[in-house]
Amino acid sequence: MSKLFYTGVGADVAFQEKRAWIMGVVAIAGYAVYLAVVLARSGGGVPLAEVAYIAPLLWTVGGAIAVSIALNIAVAIASPGEADAKDERDKEIARLGDYTGQSFLVIGAVAALALAMAEADYFWISNAIYLGFALSAVLGSAVKLAAYRRGFQSW
Repeated sequence: MSKLFYTGVGADVAFQEKRAWIMGVVAIAGYAVYLAVVLARSGGGVPLAEVAYIAPLLWTVGGAIAVSIALNIAVAIASPGEADAKDERDKEIARLGDYTGQSFLVIGAVAALALAMAEADYFWISNAIYLGFALSAVLGSAVKLAAYRRGFQSW
């Protein structure tokens, strides 16, 4: 295993943990770029709901997907023997992280539904969904990383 993310002697990082790092960092970076672009466009006193947000949203989502794929391929090339290795612990940690992260998908969907029923602007509905996706990826990654670093209780 690679010692890329640890500085301690003998500390190894599982391939699936590397993937969790990639997902978390890319989700944060992608959403930060989106926010920077949208907030910069509203800097001239334009209300947020009137900012052209669709192109930045699509570009940042597409870019995040492309960067995530490229980084996963690069990590797999750097350690080809680990790419297919997934033990029972990795599967349990992935399941725990995915289930926990899905809570923000539900929260984002419920928020978007409430905004739609309140007849809010499309901007707010879209942003509630995008924020739900981003928080889901970050929370899921954080749970996976915590499970790898500190262990977890399998029920």
